[in-house]
Amino acid sequence: MGTVGWLRWSWRQLTSMRVALILLFMLALASIPGSLFPQRGINQAQVTQYFRQNPGLAPWLDRFGLFDVFTAPWFAAIYLLLFLSLVGCVLPRMKHHWKALRTPPPPAPRNLDRLPDAVVWTTDESQEQVLDAAEKHLRSKRFRVRRDDDGAICAEKGYMRETGNLVFHGALVILLLGVAFGSLFGYRGNVLVREDEGFSNTLTQYDSFKPGRLFGPDDLQPFSFDLEKFTVSFEAAGKQRGAPREFAAQVNYRAAPEDEPASYRIEVNKPLEIDGSKVFLVGWGYAPRLTVRDGDGNVVLKDSVAFLPQDGNFTSTGVVKAPDARPQQLGLQAIFLPTTSVDPERGPISLFPAAVTPGLFMSAWVGDLGLDDGIPQSIYKLETGEMDKLGIKALAPGDTWDLADGAGSVTFDGVAQFATFSVARDPGGPIALIASVIAIAGLVLSLFVRRRRLWVRVGHDEDGRTVVRVAGLARTENGDPGDDLDDLIDVLDAPDDQAPVVLEGVTREQ
Repeated sequence: MGTVGWLRWSWRQLTSMRVALILLFMLALASIPGSLFPQRGINQAQVTQYFRQNPGLAPWLDRFGLFDVFTAPWFAAIYLLLFLSLVGCVLPRMKHHWKALRTPPPPAPRNLDRLPDAVVWTTDESQEQVLDAAEKHLRSKRFRVRRDDDGAICAEKGYMRETGNLVFHGALVILLLGVAFGSLFGYRGNVLVREDEGFSNTLTQYDSFKPGRLFGPDDLQPFSFDLEKFTVSFEAAGKQRGAPREFAAQVNYRAAPEDEPASYRIEVNKPLEIDGSKVFLVGWGYAPRLTVRDGDGNVVLKDSVAFLPQDGNFTSTGVVKAPDARPQQLGLQAIFLPTTSVDPERGPISLFPAAVTPGLFMSAWVGDLGLDDGIPQSIYKLETGEMDKLGIKALAPGDTWDLADGAGSVTFDGVAQFATFSVARDPGGPIALIASVIAIAGLVLSLFVRRRRLWVRVGHDEDGRTVVRVAGLARTENGDPGDDLDDLIDVLDAPDDQAPVVLEGVTREQ
């Protein structure tokens, strides 16, 4: 075949409908891991938690990009192959269909009697009268009609079926283009905001940020919002005990720095939309309020600290680092329990996700936090290699722990909450939405429009009477030209006593 021959063969295989369907099925299968595993572009905290809970499996999943499914190279390969397949399949069919729309229906077959749906009778009307009546009726029914000089009429209807099919596949191509456009010029970022704090839409404010390849920092909209209050409630009884019943964040936002603040309640599937960007509520947790003093009595921290949930009852872990503490740097590791209980075997556990009886179980460390080396550290992990442990303490709201050796003190002031938001801008969204609506419309046409042909041929018998032959043929599976054929026969006044035509065991009654 040669190189050119193999390339031509490969292109024909890629652009075949069979391969397009296989690629579409593969794309659907490839999207499943994006629902099964947490995604970095949506909630980095859940990915971190998955690594902590599955230390052996998570690194292997990460190697295959299962925590970034929709940006993985293998997903992009399927996506691009499907796009090429659809383009190579649809464009030639559009060209062929355009020619078919401008071409008259094909001439009538020579032997209409051989068709499954055929009726023959004689009449005293002239050939021209029969043909004129048939042509007038068929045109009134929006058939495309061809009248030949040999006394035959061919009519065809249902071109919109193929049109709908092409519209559907063309809309899929536009849909893929819309998704690609959004991926190139859009962005998605995650940010954790505590109650009574705010967020400004700048790169430095994000905890994680994934821009499109053609996105620039100047494209960020200058909006901001403050988390006034986060509200969550849970089912208290039954099989759904502990399941969230209400999940909402009350925010005050500004579309621009000079605008007046407006209030909005962000809920699940009810994002805040500002100038084309959407703010989704994707998670929440507890942020215990702490006051930390060093050995000299100076307050080195007085703030709420976000703790990461570890289970369905929101047992949460967190870390406090005080590099400015004197005489030595101070670090705290803690477990927060919303509804505190102590199991004899498992130790401290939470019995319910709501903060009914909140408690902190804390360990304190002094020494070198390792922050002066310039090596990045996770804010949720304490490096204790160069530190000494001072002890462990359980605290309830209002309790103070005086650390050993005069290292300072820790006060548990109370409990606040935080919310995790996903901020996204997808300029290709409107394109994808319009393409989806067009695809559905095209699919409806392709499924419900029937393609069929009708023929009328007139001649003379031995007695000089006009012989009328009418036949129909469905051009789609499970199609039936019966209704259109019956209407045509009624218009041409076929006699009621005309014997049915019997063809190869198929009988059509008048």
